[in-house]
Amino acid sequence: MMPPRIPVTEAQIDRVVSQFYARVRAHPALGPIFAAHIEDWPAHEEKIGRFWRNALLLQRCYDGNPMQAHMAAGNVKTQHFPVWLSLFDAVLEQELPPPLAQAWSALVHRIGRGLSYGLPQEDGKAQMPYLGEAWTKKAPVSAQSGE
Repeated sequence: MMPPRIPVTEAQIDRVVSQFYARVRAHPALGPIFAAHIEDWPAHEEKIGRFWRNALLLQRCYDGNPMQAHMAAGNVKTQHFPVWLSLFDAVLEQELPPPLAQAWSALVHRIGRGLSYGLPQEDGKAQMPYLGEAWTKKAPVSAQSGE
């Protein structure tokens, strides 16, 4: 059995998921987006709990496709992710000791960044990931320098 990626408990995961979705449902921008797709909140929270058990505890108990689900929703846009991330970070800070909150937050931000790349922006076009200045301003390879 592999050690967990982040040593949180199942109870902590359940609390974070529950508190996060309570905030989402009350949020003026995110609430209506989620409400348009989720009819059974307990079932959704249980599914997302499995996602985090898989991601954090390596339990192999989640078989969904988050990218496909978010793309299929049709009303999830890249500009929603900063709001989603700030709500999640606030819950992590409230529910977990700082080292665990920071480690989980780093993973949440990587996942959020990945999901947002495939979704439409306000103009309806997909966002291209920024690979950094080194990729956009690479010097041509010189045959004389031996590179």
